[in-house]
Amino acid sequence: MNNDSFVVIGLGTFGATVASELANFGNKVIGIDIEEGPVSRLADRLTQAMIADARDEEALREAGAGDCDVALIAIGEDLEANIICTMNVKMLGVPCIWVKAVSKTHHRILSKIGADRVVEPEQEVGRHVAQILHNPLIRDYLSLGNGFYIIDIRVPDTLNGDKLGPLLAGAEGKVRCLGVMRGIDYLPGPVEDIALETDDKLLLLGGRQDLRDFSESFR
Repeated sequence: MNNDSFVVIGLGTFGATVASELANFGNKVIGIDIEEGPVSRLADRLTQAMIADARDEEALREAGAGDCDVALIAIGEDLEANIICTMNVKMLGVPCIWVKAVSKTHHRILSKIGADRVVEPEQEVGRHVAQILHNPLIRDYLSLGNGFYIIDIRVPDTLNGDKLGPLLAGAEGKVRCLGVMRGIDYLPGPVEDIALETDDKLLLLGGRQDLRDFSESFR
């Protein structure tokens, strides 16, 4: 497998975590920050870590940012630096640009100036935690876009021995079960015929409200 090359600009908690994980996957990762401390902490983990001002296009060019396949601008509170850096890596011709945003207005600005993907990590994690806190049976979920999600939900004691078919029928086709896991085993066969056991894991696909209504019936 050919790994991509990445430049991560802004090595705070978010940027440092992403850069370290990308390096752990075997990718070439350049880390850039304006402060010496974050750069020093990651110097041994990344392909290259350097001090540079992301507002300076020539400094980014010299750091090799323009030669990377993907740029992540993880600069947080300094919105001016965040926006100027996004414009700079765009001018350098980086094919794919991800940028951290801190507000909806900031998100719109970044989209307008050419960011390929804008992320709001605090909000995304907050929504994720709230979903799981609201219904502890939901172990995890994934947004697929266009209002569709996949959730991983645990079967409670109250449904032990029940067949999945009647439960899905109650959702009127708005929720699909993609599979059932029992321990580390994937259960084959039509999911509708499976008799559930406590702590089975269901992978469900559907719209947000439909999944919410369906998961509420598990409580």
